[in-house]
Amino acid sequence: MKNVKNPGFYNPDNAANFFYNENLAQVKSEALKFAKSVNLKPSASDKVKINLLLIDAQRDFCHPEGTLYVGGRSGVGAIEDSKRIAEFIYKNVDLITKTTVTLDTHFPLQIFFSNFFVDKNGMELNPHTLIDVKEVSGKKYLINMDLAGNMINDFVMPNPRVALELGVSLDWLYKQCVYYCEQLKDPNSGRKKYTLYLWPEHCMIGTIGHTLVGVVNEARMFHAYARSSQPAIEIKGGHPLSENYSIVQPEVLTRFDGNPSNLQRNTKFLDHLLKDDIVIIAGQASSHCVASSIDDILQEILNTNPKLAEKIYILEDGTSAVAVPDGNGGFLADFTDEANAAMDRFRASGMHIVKSTDDIASWPGVAHDLLG
Repeated sequence: MKNVKNPGFYNPDNAANFFYNENLAQVKSEALKFAKSVNLKPSASDKVKINLLLIDAQRDFCHPEGTLYVGGRSGVGAIEDSKRIAEFIYKNVDLITKTTVTLDTHFPLQIFFSNFFVDKNGMELNPHTLIDVKEVSGKKYLINMDLAGNMINDFVMPNPRVALELGVSLDWLYKQCVYYCEQLKDPNSGRKKYTLYLWPEHCMIGTIGHTLVGVVNEARMFHAYARSSQPAIEIKGGHPLSENYSIVQPEVLTRFDGNPSNLQRNTKFLDHLLKDDIVIIAGQASSHCVASSIDDILQEILNTNPKLAEKIYILEDGTSAVAVPDGNGGFLADFTDEANAAMDRFRASGMHIVKSTDDIASWPGVAHDLLG
């Protein structure tokens, strides 16, 4: 089938509208009408199973009104990404078998939010700062630094109110936080090493910022109705004592005292994902949740069969890096270089970096004769 035109209800300007919501009845009506007009087959009959994995395409990340907007260096990164993702779905509605979206899902009291910690005066810390461990005379202290590594507070501790809410002693929570920060930087962990970053509160469940971007949700629902394809959702990020950038697993799975943490790898997701013939990945942010998810997927592939890397396609124009403006024309934090390094790493593994505007049939390694 020839490339599908964007449906009549689609307006690319809505990619920039934080409050835009689809008219689901209209989406369903047009999807069913379109499917009938071109005799569009149900996705279950596809010879080549193509899974479009959209990571954290949520309003808090994708709009300036959101609490953690991923504008990239251009300032319009996620907005343009959302538009291209929607148009990619419409263009390839006959080829995409299913869509899977992940939702970063948070609560007010979590270890990567600034209200989780207080300084020696009992004051909550500020977002966009770091928590690290400093050892003095054999005793370990939690310290607070700015993004340049300069000391802000020479001693911080978990918020006593958080310990009370979690039902643990303040001493236990302090030891767990020290352990957590050390695990993040452990060279033997097999994961990326970094210092605990305190983010602004974002993707809080129940808020509008937690929901999918309107034009992206509109497009995935159009696909669902047009192809009789059940869209999948994966939830991540709700545990108070660990970050969860990756959809595959939290950053730290263990506790300092050796007791079970109730944290585990999402093996069911991995098993389903790697059974698909082609996996296309986009979403936010290329420097964090996208990169971490692909890193974990890649590790599973390397442990299973390195050739499977060739089934992964990353939309380079469907994801952007975190770059936090400082208000003076520069950036308080800019992770673009880290995102670029991740893409180089994925390319070297055998994964493909592609553009959403190119035909899937033109992508390297695609079995053209099976896409009909």
